Amino acid sequence: MYDELRDDRLIDKVGGRFKLSTLIQKRLVALMKGAPPLVDLDTKDRMKIVLREILEDKIYLDLGDEVRTVADLPEPKSTVRDLRSL
Repeated sequence: MYDELRDDRLIDKVGGRFKLSTLIQKRLVALMKGAPPLVDLDTKDRMKIVLREILEDKIYLDLGDEVRTVADLPEPKSTVRDLRSL
């Protein structure tokens, strides 16, 4: 068993056991189909990769229970204003 699964931190981070299971399963399928890992681990164990991606907030489930990565998040809007035109 993976030590990360004994800690409720993953369950709380994702929003429940069912969501955690869904996220893990969907991400494992993506990795098996050739998606690149989002963390740098010296292992081929896909489960360890997925667990680390979750812990490092690299992947999450959207409202439609689809796996998203941090790259899918919108760019934060800049609060810097150009005052030269005033």
